[in-house]
Amino acid sequence: MTSPLVIKIGGAGVDDPFNAGPLWAALKEAHRILGGQLVLIHGGGRAVDQHLDRLGITTERREGIRITPAAIMPEITAVLAGRVNKALVGAIQRTGLAAVGLSLGDGLGSINSAKSDEYSFDPGAVGKVTGGDGKLLKTLIGAGFLPVLSTIGLDADGRMLNINADDAAAGVARILGARGVVLLTDVAGVLDAQKKLISQLDAAAIHELIERGVVSGGMIPKVKAALAAAEAAQAPATIASWNDSQDVVRLARGEAVGTRVVPTRRP
Repeated sequence: MTSPLVIKIGGAGVDDPFNAGPLWAALKEAHRILGGQLVLIHGGGRAVDQHLDRLGITTERREGIRITPAAIMPEITAVLAGRVNKALVGAIQRTGLAAVGLSLGDGLGSINSAKSDEYSFDPGAVGKVTGGDGKLLKTLIGAGFLPVLSTIGLDADGRMLNINADDAAAGVARILGARGVVLLTDVAGVLDAQKKLISQLDAAAIHELIERGVVSGGMIPKVKAALAAAEAAQAPATIASWNDSQDVVRLARGEAVGTRVVPTRRP
């Protein structure tokens, strides 16, 4: 099987999928170009925040991480694996592309997750992808379906975990041996000091741009997430915009789009 392309989407495409028709049409064309070798992973943090607000549940964040008590995981799962995931599947299938809505935890052994131990504090039911054989995704891809994954994982005891969408994309890409990871966001890519698009970055260049203040504010977590995805998957990670839906088609064709973050090659 040819290695797939893993695309992570957030923002407007997730918040209002039925008004993102051009994006789904482009995704369908990318799916055709890639011979079906495509996986879509979505976030939905804004929808979760709105839902918890309606329930009167205060959301606490620390170092940019949502503190997630296990008691509220059923509510988060209902939003991400339920309402958001099915809305995306419905919007995509309007184009005629057959999509299957899943969570990371579906298919025993396909994508394994465990509670994250990467923070200096306890974030609660926050997880990480630990491995897997990708069998379920490979089966669906082979049958011509587009897997649409929410970021709800299950640990070895079946407990629900909330996994950061960028981290999930990197983990899935690693399991599938993906050709690349695409992080669709609200910006066209990383800009240099002259506000021109930077076509390619590696770890050293990213650290230098941050130190010089060229990359600042909200772009810092974006480039760090792309670098982490590239390193984890050992495949290029591209920061591109969902605003130009044709970027998805260009990426499928192998054209240069946005900013490509390349991993440090392991010996």
